[in-house]
Formats: sequence, structure tokens, C-alpha cells
Amino acid sequence: MTAPENTGRRFQAYTIRHLDDLLKRASLSEEQRLRTRAVASVLPFRTNAYVVDELIDWDRPFEDPMFRLVFPQEDMLPAEDVDRIAGLLKADAPKQEVTAAANEVRFKLNPHPAGQLQLNIPKAGEEPIPGLQHKYRETVLFFPQQGQTCHAYCTYCFRWAQFVGIADLKMANNDVDQLAGYVREHPEVSSVLLTGGDPMIMGEPVLRRYIEPLLEMDHVESIRIGSKALAYWPQRFVSDPDAEDTLRLFEQVVDSGRNLAFMAHFSHSKELDSDIVREAVRRIRSTGAVIRTQAPLIRSINDDADQWAGMWRTQHRLGMIPYYMFVERDTGPRDYFSVPLARAWEIYRDAFSQVSGLCRTVRGPSMSATPGKVAVDGVVRIGDEKVFALRMLQARDPGIVGIPFYAKFDENAVWLDDLKPAFADKFPFE
Repeated sequence: MTAPENTGRRFQAYTIRHLDDLLKRASLSEEQRLRTRAVASVLPFRTNAYVVDELIDWDRPFEDPMFRLVFPQEDMLPAEDVDRIAGLLKADAPKQEVTAAANEVRFKLNPHPAGQLQLNIPKAGEEPIPGLQHKYRETVLFFPQQGQTCHAYCTYCFRWAQFVGIADLKMANNDVDQLAGYVREHPEVSSVLLTGGDPMIMGEPVLRRYIEPLLEMDHVESIRIGSKALAYWPQRFVSDPDAEDTLRLFEQVVDSGRNLAFMAHFSHSKELDSDIVREAVRRIRSTGAVIRTQAPLIRSINDDADQWAGMWRTQHRLGMIPYYMFVERDTGPRDYFSVPLARAWEIYRDAFSQVSGLCRTVRGPSMSATPGKVAVDGVVRIGDEKVFALRMLQARDPGIVGIPFYAKFDENAVWLDDLKPAFADKFPFE
């Protein structure tokens, strides 16, 4: 394969050290930049030159969804918390004092929702296995140590706690034998998902170390890679030094008889517009890998039915499979980004109605909650009562998957915990 012209850009990351200079491009005042840096002291900030130079409209940054997608906004956190940290930064307080204040805020933001640390971590004997999650019978998630960052961070990221430098909040493991041993001992596991961070931040030799042992197990039917790289650094598959080797690794997985599912994260249609993204998609698909697309519904970024319908049509046209519309999880700056469940369902329904049957592979709006993935199938009236119709798409208890159930209608509800059962004393998962 020959790389297209003008794709040889070298990766250049921007972190909080560069934030003030980048914000000057948005014409923020000194006080606004200070308060934004205060937010970035709590929520992780990282982007890169491709995102900054090619995806953001700097003539109208505050109207640009990509700007909000990667740059912290001062109203993402409570004003009193921003005031406190901004005051410390202005006074040039010691770094450890700023970090201590930031950590107090972080622990108020539900850093690991849905029982990730308490309920999902399996054990080897009596010892928990770090960096491994086994929530659903057939699927194991693995967090490679070397993949615990991303080419850029989304401001709404539900994995934000992975990136803030608090060891107790991090899920990571670099023990290939431990991963392989656990999967080998659990024949019910048919799918392994490499996640992070972003596994595609890793070079091909490291990625290969984690993948190759899984190809020796007959019960492993699929390997999934959860990644935002197609949106934030498509050069990874086109012009990076190990792009070709990575594609050969993908081919090896497919040739072994497994399904390689590249779980691509696209939050907005602007991420699909460039020629290099389309070339990267073509190259991945040429290996036999399947690209499935997913993203959460985010207020002020993609809370629009036309936006989703356009994304799904473009993804389908490029050969990708629309897979999930998620509900923003109950973590981080959730109040800034969350969309009420009733509105989420309306957006999903209106987008779904605009696309052909081949695009209607997408599921949602889905909450990845403690008991499993809960889809909002609609708002209906049964007798005299208006209710949410819900369904478990996946569950810790496989016996309740697919069974419809109902919740009392609440126009302000944004998450499963806000709902109360209708026509029953409790929900099926209770």
C-alpha cells in the first residue's frame, strides 16, 4: 500500500503546558484562560497538532463542537471549585497544593462508575488481577499498561480517571502471561477487548505481544480494539512508521479465523471529513477487519438527530457498521454534558428514521450502568401511565438480557439511578 500525499505529519502532542498559548488562539481573556487552566488541573487535557490545526474552526471556537470536545470549559465544574483552584494558580501556589485541591474535586466526580473497581475485577486465587475486567460472561476487557493515554482526550471521557496520575484510580497491566492465563482458564470467554486509554497509542511490536497469545486459544472468537485513533490520529494507519506492520498484524488476526472488530469512536461528523480518515478506514477494512462505530450522546456537541443520521450514513458509505449510541455516563462533568433520557430517545428515534435499514444496526440510547447495558426503547403510554420502555442489551445476569421492563416517566432523568420501576416493585436486575 502506498501512503497518499501530504500525510507525513509527525505526531505532536499538546498538554496542559501548552494550554494557555493554545487558548490565546480563541481570544480568551487572561482571566478566562486562568479559569480554564483551573478546570484542566482537575480534568485531563491532551490534544495534538492534527486536531488543533485541521479539525477546529479557530474563527468561531465557541461555536465549534470540536473545540468543546477537546478543550476544557470553565463551566464544566462548579464555580466554587474553579474559584478555589484558579486562586491557587494565580497565587503561584506549590504544585502539591494545587494537586491536593484538584484531587478533592476529582473524588467528588464519581471517578469509576458502574462498579468498575468493585464488581468487575476478577481474581487469581484471592488476589485481584489489575487491568482486567470481566463484567459479562463472554467478554474480557484488558487495559494494556503501554496504552494508558490517547492521541487526544475528550472532555466528556468516562475514563478520565485513568489519566490524572492517581495510582488508586488507574486500571493497567503489562503482564501478557496473566492476560493469556486468565482467558485460557475461562473457556466461556469468546471475545477480548483491548481498551485504555487507547491501545492504538502503542507501537505494533507491543500490540502484537498482547494479541498473538490470544490467537492460540480456540475459544477466542473475536478480538476487539477500542480506539479513537481514526478520529484523532488517522496517520496511525497511513503514514506512521509502523502503519504497515500494524495492518499486517490485523491481517494475521483475520487469517487465524478470528473476527477483528475495530471499535471506532466518532463523536461528530467533522471527524469523518478528511481524506486521510477515509484512507485509514479503507486500509483497516482491506485487512479483513470490521469497523464498528460508537459514541455517547453529548449535549452541545452532538445532541442533534441530523448530526447522528449524517454520521451513520457516512460511516455506512465508508464500509463501517454503526453500533452504539451511548448515554453519557454518570462521571466527570456529567452535568455539563448529559442529555435527559426522554430527549436522548427522541434524538435516536429521529436519527434512526432518516437512515436506511443497512444503517439501522445501531443500538441505543444505551446506558452502561452497574447491572449492564440498558437501552431506552421508547416513551409509551400504558393505560393511564406514561412510562419508559427499557431493555437489557447486556447484563451481569445473562438471564435478564432482552427482557423488556418499564420505568415511570421522568422528564429530568438522565441515568438509570434516576428511574423508579413501573408496574413492579423492582427492576429485573434488582
